Amino acid sequence: MDNKQNLLDQRYMRMARIWAENSYCERRKVGALLVKNKMIISDGYNGTPSGFENKCEDENNQSKPYVLHAEANAISKIARSHNSSDGATLYVTASPCIECSKLIIQAGIKRVIYGEEYRIMDGVDLLKRAGIEVLLLKDE
Repeated sequence: MDNKQNLLDQRYMRMARIWAENSYCERRKVGALLVKNKMIISDGYNGTPSGFENKCEDENNQSKPYVLHAEANAISKIARSHNSSDGATLYVTASPCIECSKLIIQAGIKRVIYGEEYRIMDGVDLLKRAGIEVLLLKDE
């Protein structure tokens, strides 16, 4: 990878980490940015659907089943716009789960840059199987 692309990847990842701060989730805050042609075309963070209470965990401190992941929020946001994620890069602060990876594939995203590994890596394995470029970019 060339140095210029590496610098851009680091910058967008820092921005995704800042965007994660918008999450109301207590256990884990995740942010995502969709970038195409050096422009941010969508963003997302994990949280409840629009119109729901801003509380992600139940009384046992478990994530509520309807909490949306940052990637799903960014992809659904682009779907409501007049833009396309085809060929875009997704920057996400944690590795995608299998469900988000299916959405990433279907959305035509070609690169996924993530900042930390989650304990279950089946989503990353699926992305690689689909021929999507996947890169772990740790905090520097």
